[in-house]
Parts: sequence; structure tokens; C-alpha cells
Amino acid sequence: MKIKSIRMKLFFTLCITLVIIVVCLILINSFVLEKFYMYSKQKKLLLGYEVVNNYYKGNSPNIDIESELEKISINNDFDILIKSEKNEILYITNKDFSNNISFHGIVSLNKNETNIIYKNDKLQIINVDDNKNGLNFITLEGKLDNGYLLYMRLAVTSIKESVKISNDFLCLMGGIIIIISGIIVSIISRHFTKPISEISEIADKMSKLDFSKKYIDNGIDDEIGKLGKSINLMSDKLEKTITRLRQNNIELERDIEEKSKIDEMRKQFISDVSHELKTPISLIQGYAEGLVENVTKDEENKKFYAEVILDEAEKMDTLVKRLLELMKLEYGEKQFEDKEFNIIELIQEVIRKQKVVLDEKQINVKIENTKPIYVKADDFYIEQVLTNYLTNAIKNVQEVDGKKEINILIQKKEDKVRIKVANTGKQIPEEDIPRIWNRFYKIDESRNRQDGGTGIGLAIVKAIMNNYQNEYGVNNLENGVEFYFEVDLK
Repeated sequence: MKIKSIRMKLFFTLCITLVIIVVCLILINSFVLEKFYMYSKQKKLLLGYEVVNNYYKGNSPNIDIESELEKISINNDFDILIKSEKNEILYITNKDFSNNISFHGIVSLNKNETNIIYKNDKLQIINVDDNKNGLNFITLEGKLDNGYLLYMRLAVTSIKESVKISNDFLCLMGGIIIIISGIIVSIISRHFTKPISEISEIADKMSKLDFSKKYIDNGIDDEIGKLGKSINLMSDKLEKTITRLRQNNIELERDIEEKSKIDEMRKQFISDVSHELKTPISLIQGYAEGLVENVTKDEENKKFYAEVILDEAEKMDTLVKRLLELMKLEYGEKQFEDKEFNIIELIQEVIRKQKVVLDEKQINVKIENTKPIYVKADDFYIEQVLTNYLTNAIKNVQEVDGKKEINILIQKKEDKVRIKVANTGKQIPEEDIPRIWNRFYKIDESRNRQDGGTGIGLAIVKAIMNNYQNEYGVNNLENGVEFYFEVDLK
């Protein structure tokens, strides 16, 4: 029968535990206690032999041996008999002891039942039952190093009877403890299981989405009280969450209605790509037809036609490559090869590559800090971010107070460094700021091709930063615009 009540489980668990403890104690008493008792007596005799043997070796000539032997006998409850090699009694503590001893070889017993329990080349220890007097002894019989014979006897009690009495007592006490414990556990478990049953009822109602019943706090700050408070807290949170889920469900239904808008966005993406490729394809087609039909015979014009075709082909190639790169970044298919490098050195290299354009447009670039700052990232992609920001700043910089300026600021913050690229000029309309990171989005809807932009530079910045999970963004300044991004420090 399966027990479901916590109270009954607690009662039976305690009873079984107590029974197991009592049985283990009985087994230990029955099989270990007698052996341990006999072993301790044996060790006592062996130690006594060693002490007596040392006395007769002559290592301590000033010792009164008989006085010491008497002390050993009294302290350890030994009967001691020492004989010479000629079988003469040299020392005895109990005259009756000599009546039971006769010497043949090393040891022999006279008319008594024997059992050897320990033996070596010098001595043996024997368990002797004196049936006549109803006594039991263990006797050590051996030779000392000087040739004397030593007999030591130690009376042992009937340990088997003691074991039986001890086992009977353990059984009696075990039964009494089980009965008393059962009564106590029944009372205590009723006290503990009442709030648990109440919590179980609350949990059952919660499973049916009924949050009306609450745990009544009795002011006791124990585990059950904490559990009850946690149940109340969980009940409140679940109620709020389910209410919120219901509201979200309504909003989700509205979102489904907006699915058509997402389809529009997909169409817009295709339209943007088509628009970007349509112009270079038309130009290439027009100039190629001009060359085929020999519209102009002037070598100078033919060269111009060919250069236009080559330039547009390069733009198409760049656009396709950047689109593929962006897709890999957005879908996490690109593996970054992070390494440590000096970000200041990389910034200076990006500026150097744009020097011709900067000189042509008379733009002054300032770097706030030129001391080495080492970061850890893929320098190829960080260079792309810097190049996109600087190129964007060059295209949009305007003269303020007779100057065209681009400022690059570097800020350290905990384990990251923030790089800011700011240019003087017009601010970005607030409504356009979230959209400038989208593919092909340009604030100038005319999409002037003069500067050769693809409209996906900032989208690549966004994808790179998202891969690193670092911050990026743009801020309008009083006299211009500031783009920023962060890189992990070394």
C-alpha cells in the first residue's frame, strides 16, 4: 500500500530507522564485543610478558623485581608464576596456580581442556576452562630470554551471558523508544503538516488559475512560513503575469494584422536592391551599346565610355560583396579572428587612407588622444566600422565658422573604450535616427550617386557591433553629428 500522508511517512521512517539502529547494535554486540574483549585481554598478557622479560634481562639492576612483579599482578589482576630452568619456583603470586601447571617442552597443561588462541616461538596464550570450579582463564606460558619459564593467568568473565543481557536490554529500550517516538512524532507531525496541507490546497487552486486563497502568516519565520510567503508572492506574480499575457494576446492579434506591413518591408528590400543595381546596369548597357555601334570615333570618348563601364561594374561588384558580407554578419555565419592591437594606430591608418579626399575637401581631422590603447577584437572589422564612420563624416561635413572639422575622441570606461567620430554640419532629424542603421536607407531620398555610397555602411556597423554585443549609436551635437562605438579593452 502506497503511503501518501507526510505524517505517516515521517512516523514509519523514524520507526524503521530506530529498528535498524537496534538491530545493528545487537549484531555488533553478538559478533564483535566478545572478540574485542578477548583481544584486549590478550594484549594485556603480551604487554605483561614484555615488561617481565625486560626486568630479567638485567637492563635495570637497581630494580626490586619481586616488588615490580607484585605491582603488575595487582594492577592487572594477573596470577604470575616464574620457574627456573630446573623447574624450581622462583616467584609465585597464587599457590593454587602452580597446581595447574607442569612443564614439558615450552608449555603443557595438566588435565584441563585447552584452546590455543595465540602462539609464537617464545610463548603461547591458551584459553582454559576450569570445569571443576566453573571458571575460565586465559594463560600465557613462555620462555624468557634468560631461560626462565613465565606463566601468567588472567580470569575472564562469561562475555556471552553479558552479550545476551545487553541484547535483551537493547530490544526492550528499542521498543519503548519506538512507542514514545511514535506518539511524539504523531503530535509534532500534525503541527507541521497542517500548514503544508494548507499550502498544498493553495497550490491546487493556483493550478486552476484561482488566486483568491492566500497563506495566513502565523508570525513564525521558519522554512514553512517562508514557503507560505513565497507561495503568496508567486500567486500575486502569476496573477499579474496571466493578466499581462491576456493583454499581450490581444496585442498579438493586432500584430498579426500587421503582417501585411512586414510583407511590404520585404518588397521594399527587393525594390531597394533592384534600384541599386538598375542604375549601374543601365549605364553599362548604354555605354556598351555606344561602343558596339561605334557612336563615337574619338579615342578619347571611347576611353571615357570604357572607364564608365569599368567604374559602374566595380560599383556593382562592391555592392554585391558588401551585401554578402552583411548577410553573413547578420546571420552569424562570420567567424571573427580576435587579437590584441593598438586602436590609435588603426585610427591613424584609416585617416591616412582618406588623406587625398580630406586634403581635396580641406577637412581638418583631430584625434583627442594619441597614446597607445590596446584592445581585443578583429582589426579587419573594426577598421570597417572606423572607415564607414569617417567616410560618412567626410560626406556630410559642412563648414562652420569658416572650418570643416572632424574630431575623433577616445574614452575609456571600465573594460571598454568608446570611439567617437564627430563632424560639423547639419543635425540628423530625430525621426530618422532609428532608421539610418537600416539597409539602403538614406536621408537624401534622391540617392545622389556622386559620392558613390551604397547605403549599407551603417547596417554593417550595426551587424558588427551586435556580434560583439557592444554599444554603438549617434548623437546630435550643437553644431554637428557624433557617431560612436565601443571595443573591449585588452
